[in-house]
Amino acid sequence: MASEYGLKRHFNGEAARLIGGRIRAAHPGFDVDGYAAEVERRVPGKELKDRVLVLAEGLRTRLPADYPAALPRLLTVLGDELAEGEGMFNASWYLMPVARFVEEYGLGHPEPSLDAIEEITRRHTGEYAIRPYLEQHHAQTMRRVTAWALSPSHNVRRLASEGVRPRLPWARTLGVFVKDPRPVLEVLEPLRSDPSEYVRKSVANNLNDISKDNPQQALDTALRWLEQSPTPETAWIVKHGLRTLVKNGDQQALAVLGATGGEHVRVPRLSVTPGELTVGETVLVEFDVENTDTRAHSVTVDYVVHHVRKNGRSIPKVFKLTTLELAPGERRSLRKPHPVKEVQTRSYYPGEHRVDIQVNGLVKATGRFGLRT
Repeated sequence: MASEYGLKRHFNGEAARLIGGRIRAAHPGFDVDGYAAEVERRVPGKELKDRVLVLAEGLRTRLPADYPAALPRLLTVLGDELAEGEGMFNASWYLMPVARFVEEYGLGHPEPSLDAIEEITRRHTGEYAIRPYLEQHHAQTMRRVTAWALSPSHNVRRLASEGVRPRLPWARTLGVFVKDPRPVLEVLEPLRSDPSEYVRKSVANNLNDISKDNPQQALDTALRWLEQSPTPETAWIVKHGLRTLVKNGDQQALAVLGATGGEHVRVPRLSVTPGELTVGETVLVEFDVENTDTRAHSVTVDYVVHHVRKNGRSIPKVFKLTTLELAPGERRSLRKPHPVKEVQTRSYYPGEHRVDIQVNGLVKATGRFGLRT
């Protein structure tokens, strides 16, 4: 998914001209120049969601005051349905204000609004627009979501999953599903072996959301899916859907994925070099893993960097490394260069950073490197 910073720059007067021009092509009276000027005046200093709202507000004041009459005019901007692999933030990014329009102004007319969300999601996404409808028109919206999960359109099936994610990024948390994820799992049931990668990614992310608040229900569902749908598609969904539990060392999740025998694996050698560096340099993590058992084991190997925060405390971050099949008594050497560079979601602060080697979620060895300012 594109970053919020990268997206927000596109929502300006030119975006208003693009949307307004498409409306005017079908309805010649639309004020494109006034719309673009208003947006250009109001968006500076605003972040992504507020910029998108500005464009939606400008549409509301220039379309018919009667929402059911305004909606068909607005939907004239929709193009052809996106094919598999066409990103909604590439080909149809400009439709975000259209979806926001339905989100903000359509709650008094749920049936035509849900129809509109279905049409929008074929060209973009309705995962954010649908959430207030789930809160204010829950039963009606869930009936539509359940039907969407059976749609021949991969975009609509994906909305069925993505729209009900309990903890969708950039969106309000759906507390009703955090408390009880069973309705969400019912929606996901026909999607557990979906042929579309686009849909499968959403199902896996949804299962991962559920695992954060209801781990046992996520695990039970994953195990049942693997038993009832022994397909590569289901296996992929389960692997990615349990990723947070695996990162946290949940032994049941690891067992579901076939990782066994972590207690029989040791790390007799660990090297973290250099011992001291600055931001922008790379630390090299080298170590051996050894299976001390008389049976072979499949193990998941990760490393954890405990990042020092501004207040001096440390927060662990798990980095996926590899999955190994270790024969009885086998010893394997692994190495991983780890760049110590700031990213949008992480800043570095000076101090001693601990590095743990995890095998099936169990810490087997610990090293350290110092970070200078």
